[in-house]
Amino acid sequence: MIADDRILREHLVQALRGGQAHASLDDAIKDFPPEHYGTRPKGVPYSAWQLLEHIRIALNDILVFSTNPKYVALNWPGDYWPKEHAPKKTSDWDASFSAISADLDAFEALIRDSKSNLYARIPWGEGQTLLREVLLVIDHNSYHIGQLVLLRKILGDWKG
Repeated sequence: MIADDRILREHLVQALRGGQAHASLDDAIKDFPPEHYGTRPKGVPYSAWQLLEHIRIALNDILVFSTNPKYVALNWPGDYWPKEHAPKKTSDWDASFSAISADLDAFEALIRDSKSNLYARIPWGEGQTLLREVLLVIDHNSYHIGQLVLLRKILGDWKG
């Protein structure tokens, strides 16, 4: 075990925030045209709204699992994906992004807290560690951020 894992923690935070090997979530949704929040182009099984909400739901679920001994698992896949293609109101888009940002801040605080043992098993889990959960969030978010970028390309709205 590494006695001083500050470098690892810093790399995890950088990867969590994105923007190194791929676009960040901020970049992927910046100036996203509201008229396309619910657009599902031909052959694409999801809208930008569904992707954003899926990221929010999954991120929050992993955060709650990582920190709450009374965690109750969501049902897969139904509880992880919104049924609506578009938000009910435009402000729901901003609220979803704000919730994601708050949960990323909470994960970052966990990572940066030297009292958070990255390697210890989460007692209410099945062998998972905080390190594993952070890597899961990084992997999951980057995958769906890539889908958001591809969706914007299909819509002719990606300037990156």
